[in-house]
Amino acid sequence: MLPSRAAVQAEIFATNNTDQITDPADPRLRARLIRFDREVRDVIRSHHARAGSSRLLDGVFWSSELKKTTYERSREFDVNRVSADGLHHIAGVLAKQYHQESVLTFRYLPRTAADTNAADIEAPGVDARRLHDALVADPVARDRLGGGSVTTGGRLVLIAPLDDLALARKFVAGLGVDWATARVRYGAEEFVS
Repeated sequence: MLPSRAAVQAEIFATNNTDQITDPADPRLRARLIRFDREVRDVIRSHHARAGSSRLLDGVFWSSELKKTTYERSREFDVNRVSADGLHHIAGVLAKQYHQESVLTFRYLPRTAADTNAADIEAPGVDARRLHDALVADPVARDRLGGGSVTTGGRLVLIAPLDDLALARKFVAGLGVDWATARVRYGAEEFVS
């Protein structure tokens, strides 16, 4: 079973890596990002939000520029007591501080909320290699979804625009995951530069 995340208000997906890593055996992909975890929590708290837990992620993304997959070690940070503007501001600070092209945020909202534009899909039983292979094999998914991440415990984490939810569902099924075991929560995604 997936852990309960019902109380989480928002998430920030961030890394301190600025390199394009194309080798899945690159030692940088084994970093625990412990210091980065503490630093990001400090940034969240310094902007009057509550820093919750964080999870280490192995990201696999399609690079249109390189025409191949890239890999990234990152963390997903739970954030509470934060407004939409506050979350945007925190992500902007992190993007600037860690020289990131963008930082992904996701605010949990009701499916019918006016700002809802995406879904956070979590599913058990996926590893980074399977995610990689599925992206390489599906040009539509890799171009539209861009990639996803896997927790060190083997859970897929995929943020998909609402317009691509059917595609995401098909992609998840292609990973060998029963959709009934996936948890889908709705909200607003934003890439903050």
